[in-house]
Parts: sequence; structure tokens; C-alpha cells
Amino acid sequence: MIRSVITGCAGHLPDRVLTNADLAAMVDTSDEWIVARTGIRQRHIAAEGETTSDLAVQAATKAMEAAGVGADDIDLIVVATATPDNTFPATATTVQSRLGVRKGAAFDIQAVCSGFIYGLATVDNFLKAGQFDRALLIGAETFSRILDWEDRTTCVLFGDGAGAVVVEGQETAGGNDAPGVLTTHIHADGRHHDLLYVDGGPSKTQTVGHLRMSGKEVFKHAVTNLSAVINEALDATGLQADDIDWVVPHQANKRILDGTARKFGLDPDKVVVTVDRHGNTSAASVPLALAHAIGDGRIKKGDLLLLEAMGGGFTWGSSLVRW
Repeated sequence: MIRSVITGCAGHLPDRVLTNADLAAMVDTSDEWIVARTGIRQRHIAAEGETTSDLAVQAATKAMEAAGVGADDIDLIVVATATPDNTFPATATTVQSRLGVRKGAAFDIQAVCSGFIYGLATVDNFLKAGQFDRALLIGAETFSRILDWEDRTTCVLFGDGAGAVVVEGQETAGGNDAPGVLTTHIHADGRHHDLLYVDGGPSKTQTVGHLRMSGKEVFKHAVTNLSAVINEALDATGLQADDIDWVVPHQANKRILDGTARKFGLDPDKVVVTVDRHGNTSAASVPLALAHAIGDGRIKKGDLLLLEAMGGGFTWGSSLVRW
């Protein structure tokens, strides 16, 4: 059988670091208030003129180097983003051009913070079907462009960044021990639009708009939905929570990460946490966290990884990956 195997992973963050102390000088907040409620201590912010595609290209180039592949080896590019360079064309086509990829397809996926998981499910199905051989999947965001910097309940939460993986279809014997994507599960429930959204768009207001969120309600739904979709992944493979070596979650809020881990009796030390340094980077957060844990040597060949995320829409999803 063909299985989608991740052969390279890398992240990229803008140079500018915005600390909680910096934010306290801008809005009515404090380091203590932010850390207690979110676990975030700093985030990276794109420079003036630095775009989502700029971050995506940097992450993609490093991921391709890690995989040992060049532009001629890629035949599918998927960019998960809620902050594209332009309304159209897709940011993925800009990335394709700048990387020198001249074949295959390139398109964006918009599932907000769940975008990378949605993208992994999409890429996985294309590769398993044999329609493409090797994909470049990128989560990239410049959320600083859609924040209301006078709203202390939202502007403290988000940051900019990009993470990328190279995924290729490989012949394997199958089974839970073979490397690659074991299973993916994605969901949406549009009834909750008003709990997490941007109040602008080309069709409605002809403006970009700002992010708006009902934090307490999002928190409640996140723990419930993520727990359900984790169970779904385990049930699909016959694996148990104890089999998971590392949880690589969307980095929204440390309390959500802790709450989900508690619900499954998971060791908190098995949860990869980067929200304290990156903030919530939306679709970039899972691949950024993955790249971080690979880079520091925690994730090793043969480890079982649980990837999960929830975002505006609501959208949510999970994947089990054998490294």
C-alpha cells in the first residue's frame, strides 16, 4: 500500500519579538495577566512589507533541504493560511513560483487554526490515490495584520510564522508500525461562526477586518471537540492513548493543552508546547511545534505522534503519524 511519509520538516519565524512587557506598554494588560490565562510570554511579528508567502518560502526551503529534495521533485504545493498575500491568486502559487517549482498543482486551504490538519488530510488522500508523488504542505500566517491592537483580549494571543513539511507517497507494508500518516479526521460546525471570526472580507465589507473572539466559549468547545477527534483517531487505528509518544497540538492556549491532556490521562511532558514563545500562529502552529520538537531531538524515528487542532468555523481535526 502507499502511505504518506513526512520526509522533511522546518519552521521559520520573523525576526521581531514582541514580549508581554511590550504589549503592556500598548494596551491595558500585564505579563502576569497574559501568562496566567494563556501561558504566552512572547510572539514573533512580521516586519513591514514581510508577507505570508515570504515566511512560507523560508520554511519550505528549509523543509526541502531537510528532505533532500529540490524544486523538480515537488508536484503538489498546499498552503494552509487565513492571511493570504492577496484575495487571489492563491499564496501557494506565489510560493510555487518563488521556489522554482514548474509542475503539478498549487492551492490554498482555509480552515484557520485547523488548516494544517485539513491540509495533511488533503495531501494524504492525493498521495494515496497516486495523483501526486511528493507534496509540500505549508502552514503560514501573518495574523498581526488582522488584529485589533486596542483589543487586549485578542491582540495578546497571536503571532506570525510558518512551518512546512515535505510528504511523499511510499510503498509500505501498512500497519500501525510502518512510517507515515496512519489516519486523519477533520470536522466542521458552522453554527459557531460568531464565536471566532474576522469582521471583514471582500464580499461583505470590502475590507480585511479584525479578529473577534469569545474566548470562554471557544475554550469550552476546544476541549470537547479535540477530545472527541483524538478518540476518533485512536478508534480508527486500534491504538491507545498510552501508545502516543508525543502530542503535537495547535498552540492556542496552555490551558487548552493542559485540559486536553488531563482528559486523556496523558503525561504533560509528552505534549510539545511552544505557545509560550510563539503565541497562537494559527495554521502555522502545528508544523512549527513539530519542527521544534524534531530540532531538539525529542521526536525520534518510530515515535507515534498525535497532531490535533481546532479553529474558527468551527473546524477541528486530528492525525496519527508514525515518524
